[in-house]
Amino acid sequence: MLKIRLLLLLMMLGFTIVNAQPLVKVTGLITDQLKNPLPKVTISIMGQNISTVSDDNGVYNIYAVTTSFTIKYNLLGYNPVLLEIKRDKEGRIVQNVSLTSNINELEQVTITTKQNQLSNSTIINITDIASMPTVSGNFEVILKTLPGVSTNNELSSQYSVRGGNFDENLIYVNDIEINRPVLIRNGQQEGLSFINSDLLSSAKFSAGGFESRYGDKLSSVLDVRYDKPDSSQAILNFGMLGASFSSKILNKSSYLLTGLRYKNNSSILTRQDNKGSYAPNFTDAQVIYHQTISSRLSLNFLGSFNSGIFKLIPESRETQFGTSSTLLRLQTDYEGKEVDDYQTAGGAITMAYFPQPNLVIKWISSYFSTLERERIDIEGRYIFNEINNDFADRNFGAVKASRGIGGYMNYARNNLESQHFSSEVKVDQNYNSHTFSLGMRFERKDYNDNLNEYSLVDSAGYILQERLGNFYQDNLINIQNKLAIQYYTGYIQDSYGVSPNSDLQLGLRVNYNTLSRQLLLSPRLLLAYRPPSNTKIFRFSAGVYQQAPDYRSIRDFNGVLNLDQKAQRSYNSSVGLDYAFDGLGTRLKFTSELYFKYQDRLIPYMMDNVRIKYLSGDVAEGYTYGTDLSIGGEFVKDLLSYFRVSIMKANQHIIEDATGYLRRPTDQRVNFSVYFQDRLLNSPAYKVHLNLLYGSRLPLGTPLIQRYSDDFNIPSYKRVDIGFSKDFLDDKGIKKPRLLDKYFSSFSAHLEVFNLLNIDNTVSYLWLKDVDNVQYAIPNYLTGRQLNLKLIIKFKNSNR
Repeated sequence: MLKIRLLLLLMMLGFTIVNAQPLVKVTGLITDQLKNPLPKVTISIMGQNISTVSDDNGVYNIYAVTTSFTIKYNLLGYNPVLLEIKRDKEGRIVQNVSLTSNINELEQVTITTKQNQLSNSTIINITDIASMPTVSGNFEVILKTLPGVSTNNELSSQYSVRGGNFDENLIYVNDIEINRPVLIRNGQQEGLSFINSDLLSSAKFSAGGFESRYGDKLSSVLDVRYDKPDSSQAILNFGMLGASFSSKILNKSSYLLTGLRYKNNSSILTRQDNKGSYAPNFTDAQVIYHQTISSRLSLNFLGSFNSGIFKLIPESRETQFGTSSTLLRLQTDYEGKEVDDYQTAGGAITMAYFPQPNLVIKWISSYFSTLERERIDIEGRYIFNEINNDFADRNFGAVKASRGIGGYMNYARNNLESQHFSSEVKVDQNYNSHTFSLGMRFERKDYNDNLNEYSLVDSAGYILQERLGNFYQDNLINIQNKLAIQYYTGYIQDSYGVSPNSDLQLGLRVNYNTLSRQLLLSPRLLLAYRPPSNTKIFRFSAGVYQQAPDYRSIRDFNGVLNLDQKAQRSYNSSVGLDYAFDGLGTRLKFTSELYFKYQDRLIPYMMDNVRIKYLSGDVAEGYTYGTDLSIGGEFVKDLLSYFRVSIMKANQHIIEDATGYLRRPTDQRVNFSVYFQDRLLNSPAYKVHLNLLYGSRLPLGTPLIQRYSDDFNIPSYKRVDIGFSKDFLDDKGIKKPRLLDKYFSSFSAHLEVFNLLNIDNTVSYLWLKDVDNVQYAIPNYLTGRQLNLKLIIKFKNSNR
């Protein structure tokens, strides 16, 4: 059972600070080989999520919450230093450290210094990913526990940030921008996201106010890296929902990372209301090869192949919904099938040149090709009844009244081929207290889109192709589009110290594209202040963010392209506070941020499950404001837990519509999440991982309305997943199995319970009319309660 500590932590959401004294304070001076002070050295207590940086005089102070621990000292271009501290009692330690330079390792990292100190980003604890219980198995699930991020679909890797939509998020892997498929419309069809968690070395996420070095999107940036491993390693992960294998091979002047993944979530999908034969198969292969050519030059290659096929032969569906006074039931029989598939393949080459220890020049070129196809031919015949829900009546559950019979048909033969090529140069240089960054990029996107689809609903009980005009037509598209867009972008920024406690970053992005033919200028500013106490950081950011039109946003409901569309534009500002303090026997970190965004040019859209349908011919203005709060720490040694709450309002007004301001489709007013980890009292090798999500209701427009509306709502999203794990080779175990210890460095078993409370969450609606011409929204529910078992095995390095 969980410790009583969990109850105390939930009460702590009022952010009442409990004072406690640290056990050990470590202070000292950090110098180089010539005894010169080294500023901005990162000092961290390993396993305790506690870190700080040395000041401009090389002096540091850090607190440990145990008397035995290991300190790590790390700085770009220097060999890291690990010091083991063992004390018999609490107190103060003076520990001076000298770091030695390592020019040969400079190609493994990017010049950071002021950039990282100023970054308005959250460092993601990637060690949590393997243990976090999740249906999708994708890396993005951890983002949904971060402040400012909203979601209402556990099957999808997509997420919205501070009122933005899925298309407004940037994703980078090793400085390479990643694009997602266009056609995929349901979470159950998405498969594996691009990011392979087993290959990650670091990840950071910004919910807004990101710097000029990142691209031209309105909402967020996810920046992940596959870098040099500490040692050679192999990891095997397999369970009821799929399997993965990754290997890391480290040589003297090179390293090779490979990852293979397979996913099949048919056992999850068969628990939904739609019964039938599900065959969702998704595979992914990635390889990263790095070669150090000399102390000043290195090459890096990233190759990827991602494939997915989703087959469904539906048989029947039964959905009950309604109120306490009126219970309705929809029963459907199906004919036909759905087959969707996609393949993405490509790669990138990065050449890094280090003419000086404080200067790095990168040339990055990438090419990716994607083929997406939808084959849908499904016909459904339904009976719509009102059910007797009087428990006192012996006819409870019987049909009380017939609301109608009818049928509907979904048909699609859609094909989309897209190619994406880019080439860019990035330069970073440290000079005294400045870090200069600049870059230039060329990008070309080609699309060949063939659309042929329609959806029909007939409440009279028959469907005739020659009389389509008598039906409600959700979709009727038959069109072919070919489009090529070229983008030319550049940026420049400077990060420097205004004073010993203040840093300022100024940047400018320039963008031009051959579609809208606009020259877009986006200035950005970030100011950070760290008081001498070194426990707080105050941040202020302001900037202009402009998102150039792309194929997704210019394609209307009917497939017609609006080639006159202009870039979307948002004016963003935020103020934030990071505060570290001691409480509940650990070091806690509290973060808060207030933000306001005014958008004078937006492309309105509507949501169909996780597919965005743009009103490409309309233009809207809007505003978004809110606050994000989070608090976290190691309430149990080596296990990080955190709580967050986000409150937001996002409205928009279509300029030529007299309706006024309405809620945006992603206007989820309240988001709350908890990720809590604990150990069992009597068996500390057993761990508990609890993931709780709540998102308030989302606005939705009803069909047959020829304009944007928000007159309906999807109910609030409530989700609790829990996992139990045991590493049989955990140091806290009483005895390690001798056979396992011989071949493996870790051997952990995981039991997961998805949707612990078995809550019926709604993702979308099927709209039907009864005999009285009253329209009903029949909910499409997400996944129910489900068990999952998996093993994660890390093999020992035979060379060690």
